[in-house]
Amino acid sequence: MMADENNNETPAVETPAVEPTVAAEAQSTESGDAVEQRGPREARGGRGGRGGGGGGRDNRGGGGRGRDDRGRGRGRDDEGGDELIEKLVHINRVSKTVKGGKRFGFAALVVVGDGKGRVGFGHGKAREVPEAITKATAAAKKKMIRVPLKEGRTLHHDGKGHFGAGLVNVRSAPAGTGIIAGGPMRAVFESLGVHDVVSKSIGTSNPYNMIRATFDALTNQASPKSVAQRRGKKVADLLGRGGASEAEAEAAAEAIAE
Repeated sequence: MMADENNNETPAVETPAVEPTVAAEAQSTESGDAVEQRGPREARGGRGGRGGGGGGRDNRGGGGRGRDDRGRGRGRDDEGGDELIEKLVHINRVSKTVKGGKRFGFAALVVVGDGKGRVGFGHGKAREVPEAITKATAAAKKKMIRVPLKEGRTLHHDGKGHFGAGLVNVRSAPAGTGIIAGGPMRAVFESLGVHDVVSKSIGTSNPYNMIRATFDALTNQASPKSVAQRRGKKVADLLGRGGASEAEAEAAAEAIAE
């Protein structure tokens, strides 16, 4: 209470406390908006934050070429869709000395076949073993050859193959003999689908030359049907020249399978 000059008491006017409340609400609202704006940015992890970097690594790991992804398409022929038999014959590691140390490279030799008379080989080079195997497999699928088989299990006749210092001998064998071959030659016959064969490698033990010599011998294989067509005769006429009767020659000609 205040007193004026005439000693009259005048009631004091109280100022309402509305403005501070409104200002506090406005300030809290602004601070809340700022928190809400910073919230998604913190959730994203920032431009250079660890959260964003981790997400990028996960994406690269999921979308990158892994060994499992390469293994899915392997083992299936692109042309006919048949399962292919892949044999890893040899892996060679080479190193190059540089200023910081040594750089290693790998070369793979792979044989691919369908087990039904088709076979091929290829080699590939890369800094990693799986990639080198993938390149070699792709190269082997591109240059597959077809070899005629007798009764679907052995070769029609004996043969020799030569490449460089490698010399191989291959011979047909009766049923139950099995694959008598070693090293790279066994991989070729198993992929080809041969069950009975006798072979011998003379000379070099280099797997590259041995496989090329083996393919040279397989390329020279000829079936009686192809020879008869080339000479303009019947298969029975060719088989009957060995002293067999006409009936036996006819039966043998019908039993021949490419």
